[in-house]
Amino acid sequence: MSKEPETKKKKTSSSKATGSKTSGTRTSGKKTSSRKAKKRKKAKMITFAIEAVILVVLLAVLYVLNRTELLSKVTYDDEIVKESVNELSEETLETMEEYTNIALFGLDTRQAGSLGKGNRSDTIMVASINNKTKDVKIVSLYRDSYLNLANDKYRKCNEAYSIGGPEQAVAMLNMNLDLKIDYYMSVDFLAVSEVVDLLGGIEIDVDEYEIEHLNNYTVETSKVTGKSTNKLKSTGLQTLDGVQATSYCRIRYTAGDDFKRTERQREVLETIAAKAKTMSASQLDSIIKAVFPMCATNMSVDQLLAIAADGLSYNIVATSGFPFDVVTDSVGSAGSCVIPVDMEDNVKQLHEYLFDVKDYTPSETVAKISDKIKNDTGVY
Repeated sequence: MSKEPETKKKKTSSSKATGSKTSGTRTSGKKTSSRKAKKRKKAKMITFAIEAVILVVLLAVLYVLNRTELLSKVTYDDEIVKESVNELSEETLETMEEYTNIALFGLDTRQAGSLGKGNRSDTIMVASINNKTKDVKIVSLYRDSYLNLANDKYRKCNEAYSIGGPEQAVAMLNMNLDLKIDYYMSVDFLAVSEVVDLLGGIEIDVDEYEIEHLNNYTVETSKVTGKSTNKLKSTGLQTLDGVQATSYCRIRYTAGDDFKRTERQREVLETIAAKAKTMSASQLDSIIKAVFPMCATNMSVDQLLAIAADGLSYNIVATSGFPFDVVTDSVGSAGSCVIPVDMEDNVKQLHEYLFDVKDYTPSETVAKISDKIKNDTGVY
């Protein structure tokens, strides 16, 4: 994957985002020192694997049922995850019971079926499903966020998966965000190209300012996926193949930078989901056979069946990024990190966003994490 360029020197506020359905964020009004102010202040966003991991979940709940034997087998210790849940109030736990929370990881791996520890998670997301309304909210944790890795070591959060596999990555989410996540799904980021090709391509309206960047990205995407493609010669509505669609998701060197990129990713996701619903059973079966070897999950057949029963009712109503209020700065040996400003307030915003809880009080664990981040970084 190509290295992301330096960002501008300002705080991040995704209220600048151009896409619909993306929850806006607030820019912290707290001042940093003049030395810090000179450093890069804009958070890096998630990578192009976002559309792949959401797609995999949608396919799972809609169509997997009798295909769980195709899933990659990754050891998962539930006890490690259970121990990571903070001491939450009864009210908070009761609220959590009204939702199904699934951690989604897009891994930067070139080896098919390699979905355990040793791989960094370029995409880290939580899909929260309202069990009553079937509304789905997605929050993406920025991969360079400076957080507790669930072992009292503070580094970029995407290191958690590499160190301890999905258990530690889920534990990291629970501990830092006051969540209780029971399920996870990990995916090989090559999945999206395969799915789009099996769907016969998807229609996307490519703008003039996007086509050059899309064509540039097809070179690396084709090399990584092992799939051939052609360069686009015209703009407008046209059918993109798997490599082209994945490359479209990766574009970030345009107006709107990362915010516009996440809008493209949602567009691709929604187009894939809509086309998948028009496919025949045999076509969907072929997609599942191709995609599921690139997936791993701790959900059982019964659990997938329970979710799938209402699969067609699911509706993604909002997507957003976390932390909401951030700066980007260098933090010792961890390097350039996305720093929450401040962590307690960000967690309050998260619970309001995901669960409609007003005036949430973070746990003592989150308070300690917030203090540690403040002391280590000095940004607030």
